Amino acid sequence: MSTSPQVETVSTTADKAKLAGAVVLLVVSIVAFYYLGKQDLWVRVVALLALLGAAVALFFTSESGKQLVAFGRDSVREVKKVVWPTRKEAIQMTGYVFAFVFLMALYMWLTDKTLEWVLYDLILGWRH
Repeated sequence: MSTSPQVETVSTTADKAKLAGAVVLLVVSIVAFYYLGKQDLWVRVVALLALLGAAVALFFTSESGKQLVAFGRDSVREVKKVVWPTRKEAIQMTGYVFAFVFLMALYMWLTDKTLEWVLYDLILGWRH
């Protein structure tokens, strides 16, 4: 028997209506852009951006939008806690990585040439 707590998302009818309205506004913005095809481009773009802005604003008033904003704030707060390396440390670590990659490439090349020599020259007797 599992005793793990169940996470339940409470969603009201008003919240669902806000999300549905945001989706409808998104679709309407795209339809309006193509419906206004004979208008100047700037009219089409303004209509598209205005309807997209309304869709985004409606989304952010819903519970999901508020949770997204809270997640963004928490993420920014966590990034501020990170101890970033100094320029000297970053350059040193980059140098270590380049040196390691060079040594591994050299090792793999030597291994490849050694196996090639053993297989083709010694075992099979093929001369290049």
